[in-house]
Amino acid sequence: MPLRDHFHSPVNDHHTWDELHGQWPAMMVLQLARDLPANYLAAPRIHLGRAVEIDVAAFDHQGGHNGDWPAVESGGTATAIWTTTEPTLRVETDLPDVDEYEVRVYDVARDRRLVAAVELVSPSNKDRPETRRAFVAKCAARLQQQVSVAVVDLVTTRDFNLYAELLSFLGRTDSSVGNSPTPTYAVACRGTIPRQRWLLEAWHRPLKIGQPLPALPLWLAHGLAVELDLETTYEDTCRVLRIP
Repeated sequence: MPLRDHFHSPVNDHHTWDELHGQWPAMMVLQLARDLPANYLAAPRIHLGRAVEIDVAAFDHQGGHNGDWPAVESGGTATAIWTTTEPTLRVETDLPDVDEYEVRVYDVARDRRLVAAVELVSPSNKDRPETRRAFVAKCAARLQQQVSVAVVDLVTTRDFNLYAELLSFLGRTDSSVGNSPTPTYAVACRGTIPRQRWLLEAWHRPLKIGQPLPALPLWLAHGLAVELDLETTYEDTCRVLRIP
């Protein structure tokens, strides 16, 4: 079945992109639950960056932090108190806090160690240089910790390829990306350390509207991977949401 454009008419006339992003991780979890070895489990995670403002407002309303640090009570054990000096910097800033739609896979035999993550790219991951850097840095940090990362990008309203930016961040290139990276793609990456040298491996697949989605390897350990069936889970998601 074909990949739809969820960011333009006619699909987004009746279905928003975040409906797909909210449901798709659950369908991936169902697929992975059938294929993962017994000591691995998959779980969805959705974090909406703008929800932080709601949390802060609720905290203030409940009599929490109001802009000043709480007073220090006297008495008790003697404590070395810092004598306040002027900071070298005081500016208002917005730290990147963007939407995250992902599936995480844990090895429960190793104290629920994170071993793999599937990232669904949202528009907020691509709309500003600082949010693109934050996404790339998160992926690079996970790869360095030998957590495999799969990135699925269906966003057609931003002409940036975060996989290409990850490669630039690492100082590497991938001939399958080309000089004009497509804004929609899927890629599976893993970082390993054979023979004491860090090795990056990637399986990159450009995506096109009207074409089926590929399957990707999701690595759980050095010699162990399961198939991430993007086409089946995508179609199941569209069917549940009644996206024609």
